[in-house]
Amino acid sequence: MIEAIIFDKDGTLFDFQATWGVWTGLVIEELSQGDAQLMAALADRVDYDPQTKKLRPSSFVIAGAAHEIVDAVHPMLQGWDWNDLAQFLNGKAALVPQVPVADLDAVLGQLRGDGYKLAVMTNDAESSARVHLAPYLDMLDMVVGSDSGHGAKPDPDPLLAIAKALGVAPAACAMVGDSTHDLGAGRAAGMQTIGVLTGPASRSDLTHLADVVLQTVADIPSWLGTDTT
Repeated sequence: MIEAIIFDKDGTLFDFQATWGVWTGLVIEELSQGDAQLMAALADRVDYDPQTKKLRPSSFVIAGAAHEIVDAVHPMLQGWDWNDLAQFLNGKAALVPQVPVADLDAVLGQLRGDGYKLAVMTNDAESSARVHLAPYLDMLDMVVGSDSGHGAKPDPDPLLAIAKALGVAPAACAMVGDSTHDLGAGRAAGMQTIGVLTGPASRSDLTHLADVVLQTVADIPSWLGTDTT
């Protein structure tokens, strides 16, 4: 029986391309400072398509931890200190307007009202994640980022840390995500896994790691046997 639900953030609670596709393009433009060659090289490095303004499904940025993005582009940027670049990217990330995939007030409120403990584990930095989740923090028991001291997905450690903090056995937790990193971490932690199709991954990408694949998080209450109306 599920007692706690752990959500990924980007592509799960918020539309990935509507937020991070736009963010990536703006950051590349600012970092390249008008250097067309550097702009193209940065886009290629993170697998970003400037024409569609989207990250390609193969991009490591989609499920990567914040520090991995810094590691990838730092060698290409002369004059940037690693920590300064990390701070710059985290600062820009915190300012990105988020586009919810559904009425999150209704979904999270229903789940909360039905007694489920709720948490978010994202490979983003915790500080920017809290900014993005500000309207919903009163419905969440925990927010954990890749820099919160428990590691990053696909390792199960951050999920296990959340389960321990919530006082819920891993087998009584469900991990909800849009990527194989999310669901792989959930499986490795011994949790139930719920895939959603609001990120770049397709149903066939997720099926082998998911106990169920739903269209959006809005379908979770009915899947659990509750009613959102």
